[in-house]
Amino acid sequence: MPAAACQARWEKGRRLEITLPEKDASGDSLVGLEAVKVFYLPLTASRPNPSDVLTKGEVVLEQRRPDLPRPGRRFVMDLSGIGRSPGWIVVTAMRVGNVTGHPSETLPWLDPAL
Repeated sequence: MPAAACQARWEKGRRLEITLPEKDASGDSLVGLEAVKVFYLPLTASRPNPSDVLTKGEVVLEQRRPDLPRPGRRFVMDLSGIGRSPGWIVVTAMRVGNVTGHPSETLPWLDPAL
């Protein structure tokens, strides 16, 4: 069963605050959390839905166990080293066996000069 969606929001600059889900998609306690991945999709005419970013995008950053907090906890990922043109990102939790969780809401990825 995939993990429920992570909560993600911009903190400062290129720092992304992520709250891990506590439950899987069926509402059971989340166990077997292996990694958190950030997916990027170049700018499109309209805001894509999270599933589009997940299926068509590329992984630009990943954090794996043991460097992840427990389910339900927050942590920050620094994306300042990611050199990409404006676009969209989503965050997803991965369970053991490379089971992709539900994606977060689609967030804008803007030019850092703005």
